Amino acid sequence: MSRSAQEILAFALYLAAVLAVGIFFFVKGKKEKGGDKSYFLGNRNMNGLVAALSAGASDMSAWVLMGLPGSIYLYGIGKVWISIGLLTGTILAWIFVAPKLRRFSIIADDAITIPQFLTNRFKAKSPVLLIISAIVFVVAYCVYAASSITACGTLFQTVFSLEDDKKIMIMIGATAIILIYTFLGGFNAVCWTDFIQGMMMLAALMAAPIIAVVAMGKADFTPMAPVVTDENYYNLLSSGKFDWKSIADILTGFGWGLGYFGMPHILVRYMAIRSEKEMKKSRITGIIWTGLILGMATVVALVGHEFLGSYLASGQESTIFITLVRNLFPAFIGGLLLSAILAASMSTADSQLLTSSSAFASDVYKKVIRKNADDNEMLMVGRIVVSVISVIALVIALSPGNKGIMALVECAWGAFGASFGPVILLALYWKRFTYKGAIAGISVGFVVDALWYAFLSGPTGLYEIIPGFICGLIAAYVVTLFDKEPSKEITDMFEKAEKEI
Repeated sequence: MSRSAQEILAFALYLAAVLAVGIFFFVKGKKEKGGDKSYFLGNRNMNGLVAALSAGASDMSAWVLMGLPGSIYLYGIGKVWISIGLLTGTILAWIFVAPKLRRFSIIADDAITIPQFLTNRFKAKSPVLLIISAIVFVVAYCVYAASSITACGTLFQTVFSLEDDKKIMIMIGATAIILIYTFLGGFNAVCWTDFIQGMMMLAALMAAPIIAVVAMGKADFTPMAPVVTDENYYNLLSSGKFDWKSIADILTGFGWGLGYFGMPHILVRYMAIRSEKEMKKSRITGIIWTGLILGMATVVALVGHEFLGSYLASGQESTIFITLVRNLFPAFIGGLLLSAILAASMSTADSQLLTSSSAFASDVYKKVIRKNADDNEMLMVGRIVVSVISVIALVIALSPGNKGIMALVECAWGAFGASFGPVILLALYWKRFTYKGAIAGISVGFVVDALWYAFLSGPTGLYEIIPGFICGLIAAYVVTLFDKEPSKEITDMFEKAEKEI
């Protein structure tokens, strides 16, 4: 059997496994009642270990296997600040956001989505925040899901040397598979497939550099191409000195960490955990898993730099993991390891599709368009939204203007972090915070992030999430101060949540 045939067999086995999970939860869901709460939040009954790896896997999409190690491989250790910032952000989110959000969302009329939590938090009757949030969700998730579809296309094109028309067919097929098991099982299917995919991602990232180091230890080893190392390659200061370029890279790295406070598909995992005991288990597991994933992604880049040398030119750096695996492992085992890229892509895409559909179906359709919609109608609407966003994401992925996996993720991550991050923190920790302040924070954060991305991110080198987050925070704070104080009913609910914390 040829190498390509063995790799195809490995991919097929993986895809069969995730589809089986979707079918299992579809059959199980037919026997249970729970409506949109079950489909979109798993009835708040998620196992702590599964929730932790689901939160991590839905975060660490294919960019952690392709974009991040490719960036470090090409530009040097100065890019590791992204890993440091992300690890810092996930630790802070698990400690300061996860437990409070889970409890507060239950007290806030058992909210099942982030926009719903924010609306219930202020006992608001106006749908303005729900509509604005839905707009942000659709825009950002279309871009985010496009990165996952792009990763699938890049994987198959690199492995099988596909022409562009065949790459397009692969990307369409990957989109269809994600749709099928998201349709079938809802939140439970997404979380359990995320769990499987999270384990695969970790195993693959650990195996590749270890085997590469063993291979490099042999007497007859030579790099695949001459090793060309810039004088600042191993310097944490990317320019070699403490100038604005180095400062901007450091700030940008920690800016990535801000995203965790406002990432809806991660925040809903916190809300779904079944108990305080499970929350503690999730926190430890989630932090350790994220630390290992980010650490090994960096190791893959540095080992790849020595193993591959300058084999990958600029524009090809995102294939570093694929190239290492195909040169180190037998075909079938390599195919299983490369399935981790499919795992990473699909675990993020399914989470994004489900979160965006819940935001529209539960927060806009039922609250604004058809208040008497039953559970079956809600599920149908949610699935229609999933289909529409998938098609738009596919169009973005196929667009000639697509700048690649890391650029797409960076854009969507910044939009969510700047929009919802400041508002979530203020909603959880500031009793005086008001509904108008929340609307201002989301709106200003999103607009500033978009404008900075369009006009200033290139000239300044500073990630747009930072000015977006700061401006969103200031807007939310100032508007709240000028707004009338919240009612006693709202402050009592806040105090109740504080006491239960």
